[in-house]
Amino acid sequence: MKIRYKIWFENDKGYAFGEGAYMLLKEIEKTGSINEAARNLGMSYRHAWGKLREIENNLGEKLITSTRGGKGGGKTCLTSAGKYILEEFEKYSGLFQYIIKHPYKRPAITVDGILIEGEKILLVKRKKEPFKGYYALPGGFVEYGERVEEAIVREMKEETSLNVEPIRLVGVYSDPQRDPRGHTITVAFLLKRKSDKIKGGDDVSEARMFSLSSLPPLAFDHGKIINDALKLLS
Repeated sequence: MKIRYKIWFENDKGYAFGEGAYMLLKEIEKTGSINEAARNLGMSYRHAWGKLREIENNLGEKLITSTRGGKGGGKTCLTSAGKYILEEFEKYSGLFQYIIKHPYKRPAITVDGILIEGEKILLVKRKKEPFKGYYALPGGFVEYGERVEEAIVREMKEETSLNVEPIRLVGVYSDPQRDPRGHTITVAFLLKRKSDKIKGGDDVSEARMFSLSSLPPLAFDHGKIINDALKLLS
């Protein structure tokens, strides 16, 4: 199915100016002649003149001024109102086309938690794509109205059943390619455990401690995040 989008201007009376009107005024500006503009657009002079009167009536403004005769012949020019409506239409048409081609997007915000105890680190096994079956740092998306510090405490409870306390910011990771789902920025925290029992919860099939010297294949850029955390602790 092919869908074409168009813009037009309206005033209190309704429709006032659209693409056809724009093309006619633009051609008059370029050629300096209603007759030549009409010919270039494949319409009769009478049709072009009638269209101009219709546009001016819609807008309540005189858009062109014409001179006749003389050695140089007649010439049609846009008035200041004509130039203004042309510039405004070009501006908003360009903006509209940009929005259609580039829908407004914003990065998603996530949090990741690093719980290191002795020579071991807590990891979870992902239950869903992307990286289904891979191990990763516990974490997830920040909810609207939630501080990142609150988000990591909530996500740790949901995924590992642990109550934790953020003790240090490890870093902010914002590479647009780090998550195959789209541009995702994560905020990573070092954590302190406040309760003992680990149990896999939402979106994970397992949560357990791994030796830092023998880590499994990791999802996303979590290997880099872990390395950065270890540098802070060294």
